[in-house]
Amino acid sequence: MENKGKFYITTPIYYPSSNLHVGHTYCTVMADAMARFRRMQGYDVRFLTGTDEHGQKIQTLAEEKGVTPQAYVDEVVAGIKELWKTMEISYDDFIRTTEERHETRVQQIWNRMYEKGDIYKGKYEGMYCTPCESFWTESQLVDGKCPDCGRPVVKAEEEAYFFKLSNYAQKILDLYEEHPEFLQPETRRNEMKAFINQGLEDLCVSRCTFDWGVPVPNDPKHVMYVWVDALSNYVTALGGPEDTELMGKYWPADYHLVGKEIVRFHSIIWPAMLMSADLPLPKHVLGHGWLLLGGEKVSKSKAAKGLDVVDPVILIERYGIDALKYFLLREYTFGQDGNFNNEVMLKRMNYDLANDLGNLVSRTVSMIEKYCGGVIPAAAIEDDFDKDLKAIAVGAREKVEAEMDKFAFNMALEEIWVVVRRANKYIDEKAPWVLAKDESKKAELDTVMKNLAEAIRVVSVLIYPFMHTTSDEIRKQIGLEGTETVWDDALVFDLMEGVKVCKGNAIFPRIDIDKELEILSGIAEEIAKKKAAASADPVEKAILESKPLELKDEIVYDDFDKMDFRVGTILKAEKHPKADKLLVFQVKMGTEVRQVISGVADSYKPEEMVGKKVVVVANLKPRQLRGMESYGMLLFADGEDGKSIVVTTDAPDGSVVC
Repeated sequence: MENKGKFYITTPIYYPSSNLHVGHTYCTVMADAMARFRRMQGYDVRFLTGTDEHGQKIQTLAEEKGVTPQAYVDEVVAGIKELWKTMEISYDDFIRTTEERHETRVQQIWNRMYEKGDIYKGKYEGMYCTPCESFWTESQLVDGKCPDCGRPVVKAEEEAYFFKLSNYAQKILDLYEEHPEFLQPETRRNEMKAFINQGLEDLCVSRCTFDWGVPVPNDPKHVMYVWVDALSNYVTALGGPEDTELMGKYWPADYHLVGKEIVRFHSIIWPAMLMSADLPLPKHVLGHGWLLLGGEKVSKSKAAKGLDVVDPVILIERYGIDALKYFLLREYTFGQDGNFNNEVMLKRMNYDLANDLGNLVSRTVSMIEKYCGGVIPAAAIEDDFDKDLKAIAVGAREKVEAEMDKFAFNMALEEIWVVVRRANKYIDEKAPWVLAKDESKKAELDTVMKNLAEAIRVVSVLIYPFMHTTSDEIRKQIGLEGTETVWDDALVFDLMEGVKVCKGNAIFPRIDIDKELEILSGIAEEIAKKKAAASADPVEKAILESKPLELKDEIVYDDFDKMDFRVGTILKAEKHPKADKLLVFQVKMGTEVRQVISGVADSYKPEEMVGKKVVVVANLKPRQLRGMESYGMLLFADGEDGKSIVVTTDAPDGSVVC
C-alpha cells in the first residue's frame, strides 16, 4: 500500500489520582479508532497517550496512604495500562511525566523559554484550588469557589516563576484568524477568543511549597508547575525539543484530542510555549464534549453515583470490548456533550449490533450452509436489487472517509450501517427461502448468497478501525479467517466466490434490557457503598452516598414565582385556646404585624419561639383554624421523631426571600 506520509495523534495525558472512568475511555477510543483508520489508509501513524504524574494533589494522596508519590502513581498507572490493554488500545508510546526521558527534555524546553526572556521570577498571590492545581483571581471565582470544579479554594502566596503569556495574546488571536482549523469546533474557538480578549495575565509556572515535580533548572527549590511539565509531553515523547529522528519525522502533531475543560491549556498556553521555544505548532486541537450523568460531567467522584455503571472494565466484562467502543463512537457527536446512561447503551447494543449486524451475519452464513453446502457460489445474474446493494456497499468507503476526516465518528458508523440495513432489506426483498423452493431460481438464489457475503465482507473492512475484534470474527464466519483486512478491498465486490463459510456463535447476543438494567443498578449501588466506605473526604463521601429525594409533583418556575416569602420576627406566642396542637404567633414583617397559626405545640413551647426571625409565606389565602384567623404560614422542617424545626434567618424583617 502507498505510504501517505506521517500522522501523529495524541490523547491528553491522564492524571492518575484514581482509576479512570468511561469519560476517559471515550477520548482514548476516539484516538484509537482514528489511528487504526489512518494506518489502514496507508499513513505512518504515531499514537501517543500517557499520564501526568506530578503535583501537590498526588503528593497529598500519597502521604495519606503512607507511601511515596512514585509508589502511588506506579500503582495507578499500572491499572491504566491494564485498562488500555483490555480495551486493545493501539498506542505506539505511553509517556509518563516521571520518566527520566521526559524530565530531562522538559528542562530543555524551560531553558529555551528562559533564554528567550519569557520566564522571570516573581511573587504569586491568589486563590488556589488543590484538586485542579490551578490559581485563580478573585474575579474568576464562581460563588467564591473554583470555576472548574466548584470546590473551595485557599489563599496562597509564594515565590514563583512566571511565563510572559500576556506577550502572546495577539499572536494566538492571529493564529485563530489565519488558521481557524487549528482549534475546532468553532464554539471552542469563539470561547478562547473571548477569554483572550478579557486580557491574558502572565502565567505562574513553578511552585516551591512542595517538591513532587520536575526541578527548575538552576533553581531546584522550585518545581515546574503543570503547564510546562504536562503540556510538553507531546514533544518530549519524540525526543524533543532537540532535532531527533522522531521529532523530525512526526512533529508537529496532526491532532491533539482533548476534553473541552482543558482546551484553554492546549489552545492558548501550549502554542504560546511552543512559540517561545521556537518549535512548530500542532496542526489541530480538537475539543470534544463531556459524557454527562444526570446532566453533570462524569468525574471520578461521580463515577459510582446513581444507577449508571461507568467503570469500563465492568461494561467490557458484561458486553465485550467492541460493544462498548461502538456505543461510545456511535452515540455521541464529536464536540458536543452527551448523556450517558445504561438504558441508552443497552438499546444501542440490541438494535444496531444484535438485531442489525449480528442477525445479518448469522442469517447469511446459515443460508449459505443450508442452500449452498457452505460454499459461497458465483453470481450469474443481476437485477436492480442486486445493483443497488452493490452500489451502496462499494460506495460506502468514500463516505466513511469523508466523515472520518471531520472526526464525525458517529456519522462514519452511520454510513456503514446504511450498508448493513440495506443488506437486511435485500434479504427481505429477495426472500431466498422462497427462491430455494424453485429449482429454476437456483441462479438467482446463488446470486443472493454471493452478494450478501460480499456486502458483509465490505462491512468487515469498514468497521475494522472501530471494532477490529468483531471484524475478525465476522471474517472468520464468512471464511476469511487469517486473511489481511485491506482498506482498498471495500471497493471490490467479487472476492468471495468459492470461499467456505464457518458458522459460529452469535456475534452480539440479544440483551434482556429490563433484567440487565436491574443488574447494573445493583452493581452501581454496591460500587457506591464501597467507595463511600473508603473515602476519607467527607464531601466526596457525601456525594457517593447521596440518593435522590422523594419529592412532590414537579412545579414550574411560574408556580414558584407566585409565592411571596417574607422575613419576620415573632413578637408574641401563645397556645390556641381551643386546640392543644396549635400555637398563635404575632409576627412583625417590616411595617406590618400579622397573626399566623401553626400546629407545632408538640415541638415548641410558646416562650421558645419569641424573638426568632422566621420565614413566612405571606400571600397565602387566610383561613380559620378553630375559630381564629391565620394570615400566612411559617416554614418548618421535619426533624427527628416527628418534631418540627423552625426555619430561621438573619435577614432584616420584611425582606423578600427569593
